[in-house]
Amino acid sequence: MFRILKVLITILLTGTAASPAAFAQTDTYPNRPIQVLIPFAGGSASDVISRILLDRMGKYLGQPLVVENRPGAGGNSGTAAATKLPADGYNLVVSTSGPLAANRTLFKSLGYDPEKDLEPISLFAILPNVIVVNSKLPPKTLQEFIAYAKERPKQLNYGTVGVGSSQHLAGAYFDQVAGVELVHVPYRNIAQYSPDFIAGQVPVGFQLLPNILALIQKGDARPLAVTAEKRMAALPDVPTTAEAGVPNYVTGAWFALLAPAGTPKPMIDKLYDALKEAIEDPLVRQRFTEQGAEPVAPGPDALRKFIRSETEKLGDIIRKAGIQPM
Repeated sequence: MFRILKVLITILLTGTAASPAAFAQTDTYPNRPIQVLIPFAGGSASDVISRILLDRMGKYLGQPLVVENRPGAGGNSGTAAATKLPADGYNLVVSTSGPLAANRTLFKSLGYDPEKDLEPISLFAILPNVIVVNSKLPPKTLQEFIAYAKERPKQLNYGTVGVGSSQHLAGAYFDQVAGVELVHVPYRNIAQYSPDFIAGQVPVGFQLLPNILALIQKGDARPLAVTAEKRMAALPDVPTTAEAGVPNYVTGAWFALLAPAGTPKPMIDKLYDALKEAIEDPLVRQRFTEQGAEPVAPGPDALRKFIRSETEKLGDIIRKAGIQPM
């Protein structure tokens, strides 16, 4: 009995002695660069907007946040990879509505559970879609496009950066609301999509502004409407869908920062403080606005609840569209 008590006391003392060291690690955190996986290609909207945020966060934290792009499977590959990294505060992931919410209905198995395998830090950007057509197509307004599409069921292709992306679901939802039949063409990344859009093979898009801003500026794409409740500051002359005659059609993407489950709370709190500080920076807000993004920073608990509500909402759109799980 004495020997057993001695062992128990030793274990307790060892645990007590280790605790200050654990706290010391969070006190000095971060003391080296932080890796951030982005599950989409470089140059995509996710990549462009995330880098604006991460650059400012790095200045606040005193250590750079180094981006590694891991595109594939509609964002699932990179998000899944993040769940398997050490939960030490030096591994983060930027993920979106697809891998965190929609893909739970679109795929039979993700290989990860967004709610169990990831630690939320905060939502940081909300972006409406922009409905665009190849400038060589006749329609000049959204109503003209709807009429044009109804005359050509299953003949007009719209391109996206993957199954389950905000662009894909925006297109599927548009079919339901407008009574048209468009054809979805998924691409691995935006770099593959743009040449086919210009060539007229996929002449329609429900894209995020950074993905098609250059096409609009060059005159290759004609924006018909913004899928938001108010006009976009970066496209002040483009009407909202309600103004263009399609009420109650509001869609978009959102971006969030997360860490592998088990990342210590003091580190999560410090990362959230850095994110909030970055979002409040006037230059960051200006650059977000230029990219068609609304900057937000509601925090870990709000993100956790938001992911649950979006999973339900997007799942309903997917089921109504008759999209079968892959």
